Amino acid sequence: MWKRCSLILCLTLSLQAYENAFRVENSNFTLSQAGIPEILAENEYERYLYNYNRLRIYDTFTYESFYTTAIVDLVNYAGKSYIGSPEFAYIEALQPDIPFDIRSDFYHYGGEHGAIYGKIHRLYGGYADEKHQVAVGIQKISMGVGHIWNPTDLYNPKNSFALEPDEVFGVLAASYSYAPSALSTVQAIVSLREDESLKYGFRYKTFWEFADVGVSFIYSDDIRMYGFEIEGDLFETGAQWRSEGGYYRSNLLDESFYQVILGFDYAFQNGINWTVEGYYSSDTFTYTEQLLHFNNELAANMVQSNLYLGSSLSYDFDLAWSGALLIIASLEDQIGSFAAPTLIYTVDDHHKVSMGSMLYFGEKGSEYERFGHTYYLNWKWSF
Repeated sequence: MWKRCSLILCLTLSLQAYENAFRVENSNFTLSQAGIPEILAENEYERYLYNYNRLRIYDTFTYESFYTTAIVDLVNYAGKSYIGSPEFAYIEALQPDIPFDIRSDFYHYGGEHGAIYGKIHRLYGGYADEKHQVAVGIQKISMGVGHIWNPTDLYNPKNSFALEPDEVFGVLAASYSYAPSALSTVQAIVSLREDESLKYGFRYKTFWEFADVGVSFIYSDDIRMYGFEIEGDLFETGAQWRSEGGYYRSNLLDESFYQVILGFDYAFQNGINWTVEGYYSSDTFTYTEQLLHFNNELAANMVQSNLYLGSSLSYDFDLAWSGALLIIASLEDQIGSFAAPTLIYTVDDHHKVSMGSMLYFGEKGSEYERFGHTYYLNWKWSF
């Protein structure tokens, strides 16, 4: 009897050390979207009205310093004209740089009025304490310090022109971070690519006199990148400044070039948060080259202009209403611009409604002149 009670007590104490966090989130978009223009078309585009819904399930399990995270999605599209469009064919063709399928086939239903599929968004586990962190599996590798652009992030680059800029594919990787001191970190990454080749990354960051300074290196069979990042306070003004950039070499593109960003942030006392960021690239690529190399490791770095200027504003009007505005300008001879205003209403802790648009303006011959506007309404709930 005593042994049995002791066993039950030990099991109970062990189970108390386990923690489980489960969450469900649903994002539903209704969009009026302008199609991607054909290569030879001039100011001609289709317009599609459709619904996009993503049901996402999160589950995180921790035991002492060990953890596992799983995120899976069920995605549905409804709208016959959009599902039969070249834009939807592009979505079907997109695949993560992973050597096996993490997405099911698209199931078309209702006479091509709808399509649904499931995918693994993240699936990784590891160990974390004050000095060491290890993660293995399908994960997001974050590099760089930019808010609008991250030219040194060749794993999960952000796309500020997308409907959801932070919705990026994961990579199948093992990453290890070590903190030799409270102000420095060393990170090493190795990922397995779709063709089963390896991609290596290294990053070291430390505080140096006036700012956090870091260097990075990424190597694969096709590319080399030597990068830097730096961020700190701007002369004790309350503003934050940052910069990142790198030198790139691609065997596939047969190109070598460098890119750099410089940005500033300031939070005003009235609640306005302002970011401004400039982006310079020594080389440019045509729209046709961008389409042909959409799966290239440097696809996010293949820009059409040498110089861009971006700015974002966000403001909470009250506890329920908030707004944001992103503007990006291409500073070539023919100036073009992109604007993404968003208005958000927080119903409660579990429901949020937002409406916004992605607008393109430009002089004839400019980078954005050929694109049409997109408008959307989004309802997100979670529990």
